[in-house]
Parts: sequence; structure tokens; C-alpha cells
Amino acid sequence: MSRPNRLALETSPYLLQHARNPVDWYPWGDEAFEHARRSNKPVLLSIGYSACHWCHVMERESFDNEEIAALMNELFVSIKVDREERPDIDDVYMRAVQLLIGRGGWPLTAFLTPDRKPFHGGTYFPPVDRHGLPGFPRILRAVSEAYRERPADIARATDELLAGVARLEASAPTTGQIDPTLPARATDALLRHVDGVNGGLGGAPKFPHPQVFQMFLRRHAATGRPELLEAVRLTCRRMAAGGMYDHVGGGFHRYSVDERWLVPHFEKMLYDNAQLPRLYLDAYLATGDEGFRRVVIETLDYVLREMRDDEGGLYSATDADSEGEEGKYFVWTPSEVAALVGPADADLVCRYWDITDEGNFEGRSIAHTTLTVPELARQCGRSVDATAEAIDRARGLLYEARHKRIPPLRDEKIITAWNALMISALADAGRVLDVRYVDAAVAAADFLWGRLRRDGRLLHIWAHGSAKQPAFLDDHAFLAAACLDLYEATADRRHLDRAGELMAVLDDHFHDERGGYFYTPSDGESLIARSKSGADGALPSGNAIATLVHLRLHALTGDARHGARAEELLRLYHDAAAEQPFAYATYVEALEWYAETPIEVVIVGRPESDDARALWEVARTTYLPRRILVRVAPGDPDPPALARERPAAEGRATAYVCHHFTCSSPTTDPAELAGLLAAATRP
Repeated sequence: MSRPNRLALETSPYLLQHARNPVDWYPWGDEAFEHARRSNKPVLLSIGYSACHWCHVMERESFDNEEIAALMNELFVSIKVDREERPDIDDVYMRAVQLLIGRGGWPLTAFLTPDRKPFHGGTYFPPVDRHGLPGFPRILRAVSEAYRERPADIARATDELLAGVARLEASAPTTGQIDPTLPARATDALLRHVDGVNGGLGGAPKFPHPQVFQMFLRRHAATGRPELLEAVRLTCRRMAAGGMYDHVGGGFHRYSVDERWLVPHFEKMLYDNAQLPRLYLDAYLATGDEGFRRVVIETLDYVLREMRDDEGGLYSATDADSEGEEGKYFVWTPSEVAALVGPADADLVCRYWDITDEGNFEGRSIAHTTLTVPELARQCGRSVDATAEAIDRARGLLYEARHKRIPPLRDEKIITAWNALMISALADAGRVLDVRYVDAAVAAADFLWGRLRRDGRLLHIWAHGSAKQPAFLDDHAFLAAACLDLYEATADRRHLDRAGELMAVLDDHFHDERGGYFYTPSDGESLIARSKSGADGALPSGNAIATLVHLRLHALTGDARHGARAEELLRLYHDAAAEQPFAYATYVEALEWYAETPIEVVIVGRPESDDARALWEVARTTYLPRRILVRVAPGDPDPPALARERPAAEGRATAYVCHHFTCSSPTTDPAELAGLLAAATRP
């Protein structure tokens, strides 16, 4: 094994994975680029993340290969970057590579001049020519030769790429009016792409796209169109039945390589397991489907059981690979199942999860369901209750046995933005289902507030007992949104105050005078471009979430500055969203808030009183898209503006409901409140 390289001094699990490569890796920083200048070598920038399967493949094939590593060391100064640690670097160079080859992905391979300007790039390269891809050694020699012998071509390429990246970031406010019909048109456009057999959008590979299906739920509530609810119901059922969902341990893998949700890429990312439970929770509230409720509980329990730090923070990911094989930890054979559950239940369990001798993944089986428990009971001649008990018992036995296997690597970085998404999911689930999720959300939020701030400024990442890296737009916007979700779930004013503080930092350090928020702060590291996107990716757009936060704060506080900033952001990305609704689903949600106004519910009463609890029971269990929920005690000396001058009627807990700038009469009757909320959400 090679001696440790410079990455051995880093804290990122991904960088540490490469610390014994024979490549003379540098971490990102001035030292690497200064060495490139002195030696007149181009820079090879390789970007990935710890749970990335093809990153591991390229490491095994090329970075651990002595001959290829020697070629890299001879011709380049090589830099490794963890995209989760430095999403700003990844964002800029990913855009450049996408302009070059028309696609992106990880591992990302970019070739730079010593002044950090990209001139060539790609993604995964094999060690030899195959699958229509040039071998990595051939790429290395060709790029090095071009850099040495054709400097004019390199200069022209860098200029063109930088101009292209700048054009991508150029967004101008709409010159017309904000179009209130855009959400309806976006919904129609996206509905045409729904797979009517398997759910989801399009064919293979298939990603979950929770923001789009949340849009369908909201538009169903607004219009009553049954096809929108059916698209959500079908997609949620098919995802939960497929192998993309972990039937043994709970939680979702990253995406499915096929159109049926059967074979996943097996990494589990915190951000997926934060966004998908919120979709399932809202689908449960909208439909009453207990299967959706079960998925929420199993997913969040998986996160709290396997992804939580002792102090309450939440880890970022688990790998796709274990023991050098993708998915090995998660797959089964009939003999393994029979040895665990016994001969009486073996056939039943294997039928339920479709575990067969031929398998569905490299000779073994990914657990998934093709029939319901009642259907299984009829096939096996058992009662439904006995069948359900056998499946639950088997799930526990398989989980215990799997837990003894060599597990995939767990990336124990705690990322502020991803934790914030999970805090929102826990807060919502705790409000609706079980207060223990609220407790976990509060613990995670307090961890971020206490551990990931320095001198009043938020930090991006916690690893190995310390925080580092100034926070980005997503960190601030997502955490502000999470604080508002916690405020609704707890009625604790400090969460509302924290949200306002975070948005003030965005205005002070991220705002562009031409509109919108940059991804990086004004006092952060200067890169070759400063991005300012409104489009969603695997994460929702930071600018779109910031818009929603401003709209919510405007409703809660009455501060006109929040309303003005929200309108500025809506105008900035309006035309792009009209052209590409698929990429702007979170923006569309913000536009709905603006155009259709939120449903505002204020409950005034002593928190411990039975009458206040009865009103809260109605409010918390009703599907309310675009909701504002406020609970205050009578005589609160400093309630949010929305709750001022709203007394308890005759000493009893009282609810106020407002929508479309009109308020109903206050009510003390839970049944009447339910009727008011139903009327507010009725098409």
C-alpha cells in the first residue's frame, strides 16, 4: 500500500478514502495552484463524494493503479474535492463540464489552468478504451500535450467556457406581470410525463422528484382534478413497493436504474430521506392511506436509529458498496431467508419480498413487493393478521442478521443544509404523527445553532468534532425554513426569531443588487464564477426556498421588506420557470403562495388546556398546502403580528382562519374549525 498523501490530513471521509492512492493528491487550496504555476503544469481536478459508486470504480481502476498514478503525477498537479464539503467548487466546474460535453455527473473530472480556469473535462473515464469511452491514460496524454503545445487553443477554450458559465448565471427579471396561471400550466406540462404504469416521471433511470409530486398534491387540493391525486398515489405506492425502498431497514436509496423502481443505486442520502417522508406525509394527509404513514415512520426511524450523532446532528450518507461490491449488504437468497425465519414461514416471506433462486440482482434478490398482505394471505391459506405478524417478525430477523454483515461506509459529515431538510421533515411528522420526531428536530436544530456558528455566522459542515467552511445559500435558506417548521410544530418563539436572523444574513452577505441571492457569501472564497440559480436539482433551489421563507415571514410578521424581497425573487426566475417547469417546481410552490395566498390559522389558548388541544388536533391533522399555523397563549406580550388583537373568546381557546385576505368568524368548536379548513382548501 502506498504511503499516505496530503489527503491524510483532511477530515472529509471521501478525501480520506484517497489518502493512500499513489496519486500525489492535493486538497483544494493555494498550495496546489502555486505548484502548478511554478511547474507549468495543468491541474487535474477530480470531484466526487463518499457514497458515489462510480467514484469508487474510478479510484480502483485508475487512482490506485501505479502506472496511471505515475502518469498523473508526471503530467499534472492533481486536486481532490469532496462535493458535499465544497458544493460551490463542484457547482462551478460542473457547469463548465456540462457546457463541454452536454452532461454531468460524478466523478467529475476537470482540467484547469494554474489560474483555475477550466479548458477540458468529463466524468468517469475507464482505465482503457471501452464502452465508447477513451481510456484515462489516453485522455491524460492528450490534454497534457494540448496544454504544452497549443496554448492559444487552451486560452480560447477557457475564454469560451467562462463566457458560457457567465451566461448560465445571467438571469433578468420578467418584464411583464407575474403570471398566476403559471402553476396550472406547469402542472399540465409535467403531468404528461408521468409513467401511468409505474409512477414517477419518464423512464429509466428514474428519480423520485418529490417537489413535482408535491406540486400535484397542491394542485389537486386547489382544483379537485382526480388525475393529479392518482399520479401521486401511484408513484408513492410503486416507489414504496420497489427495491428503491429498503423493506428491511427503512429509508430510500438514491434512485432506480430501471423504470420499475426495482434496482436502485444503493447509496442512501440524508437529503432524499428528508424530502421523501414529507411527500408521503402529505400524501397520507390527503388520502388517509396507512401505507404512506408507515413509510414516513419507517424512514424517519431509520434515520434516527442509524444516522444520528450523539449530540443530535444527522450524518450525510451511507455508501452503495460494501466489501467492494455494490448492494451486497442489502440483497438475499432464499436459503438465507429460510435459515433465519424457519421452514414454516420461509415460502411466505420469500413470496412477499420476491426472493427467488434466480434473483433479480447479480444472482441474489433485492427485497420488493409484488402483492399485498391480504393477497399473500389468500395464496398461503393464512389469516391476514397471521400473515402480517409473520412478515413483521421476519423483517426484524432479517434486519438483525443484516446488521451483522460488514456495512457500507457511513459518511459522518454533518451538513447544515441537509440537516435542515431533515429537521423540516421531523418537525412536520412530529406535528402530525408523534411528538418524539419534534424532539429530535429540536435537538438537531439546537446542535446546528450551537455547534455550527462562529461569531454569529453559520458554518456549512461539522466533521471530526469541529465545524468549518462558511455556510452557503442553501444552508441559510433551508435552516430558516426548518426554523419556521419548528415554530409551527412547537409554538416556541425562538425558532421564529432564528429564521429572521438567518434571512438577515442572506440579505447582508448574499444578496445581488440585480436581484436574488448568490450561492456564496460576499466575503467567501472568490471562484471563477459566482452562481445564482433558481433551479432545483437533487436539492430544492436555495433561492426558491428563500422566497418561500420571505413569504412566510411576511405573513407572520407583517414586515413589508419580506414581501418585497419575495416579489423580487419571483420576478427574477419567472420566465425561466415558465420555460422549464420541471426544473422550477419549488419556485412554482412559492408562486402559488404569492398568487393564491396562504391559509392562516391562529389558535389562542393555554397550551395545556383541553380546548386548545382539541382545536390543535384539527389543525395539525388537516392537509393544508400553503399553511401558516400559529399558537399563542392569551395575553402573550409579544405575539407575531398575525396573532395580534385576536383574543380568546369568553376565556375559551379560540381559532381564527383567514384566506384570500378574508377572515372567518372566530370559533371555539373543533368541528366548526374542521369545516372552515375544509372550505379553505376546497376547489
